[in-house]
Amino acid sequence: MTRKMEAAIAALLTAPTIAAAAHAVGVSEITLWRWLQREEFQVRYREAKSQAVAQSIARLQQVSGEAVETLREVMANTESPASSRVAAAKAVLEMAIKAVELEDLAARVEELERLAREGNQNTKRRCDK
Repeated sequence: MTRKMEAAIAALLTAPTIAAAAHAVGVSEITLWRWLQREEFQVRYREAKSQAVAQSIARLQQVSGEAVETLREVMANTESPASSRVAAAKAVLEMAIKAVELEDLAARVEELERLAREGNQNTKRRCDK
């Protein structure tokens, strides 16, 4: 990967279009399109996108406590418009339900993984005999 290719990946993460990313890097749109067809470029681009998303998620998690507190304040404030209070209450309930669903799903996945490990161990024992 060349430095221009690395710069192109960074530009693709911030530019609104491929044309704008190509312009920002100083290559033609066709060149950038060709790079996007290369497997190594695709892998690096996917990794960069994953890192960007992970950073965004971390930033969201950092302020999530403030967001919940804001929802709680709006929901509890009797001077807030009823529509705002209902919207805040609805958001809190929806998030609470999703959290329970995710916890349940995680527990089910862990159990399936445990069963799969046990099954693999039993199969290996039978093959070793």
